[in-house]
Amino acid sequence: MRRFGELEAVIMDRLWEWGRPVLVREMVGALRDDRPLAYTTVMTVMENLYRKGWLRRERDGRAWRYEPTRSRSSYTAALMGDALATSADRRTALRHFALQMSPHDAALLREALDQALGGPGAGQSQAGGSQAGGSQAGGSQAGGSR
Repeated sequence: MRRFGELEAVIMDRLWEWGRPVLVREMVGALRDDRPLAYTTVMTVMENLYRKGWLRRERDGRAWRYEPTRSRSSYTAALMGDALATSADRRTALRHFALQMSPHDAALLREALDQALGGPGAGQSQAGGSQAGGSQAGGSQAGGSR
């Protein structure tokens, strides 16, 4: 999976932030504060994102309303998976990744691994297993940040 281009990323960020279907003209208006873009430029980028499977659309009169097909967290996870796939030595790459993490992010990762590998309580036999348990509200938020 390729990373989004600059304008694709700005548009996707807005769509994820808004959490609702959006007309191209709404997006043009919102982006006008940051950069003057032609309607056709934004329309083309949103159409490209639709063709790539990142957006779905539905008719609204003569226009289309667009919304994301996947979450920001899903996009971030796919990028992380692709980055890991470039390493011939995944164990070492993961070790380096873990060493760069803040204690908070490490706790979130530990919580996610516990859930993925065996559900609640799976990691409690390890030291610090309960440390990650109290950060559930931050978990969904952290997954969405870049």
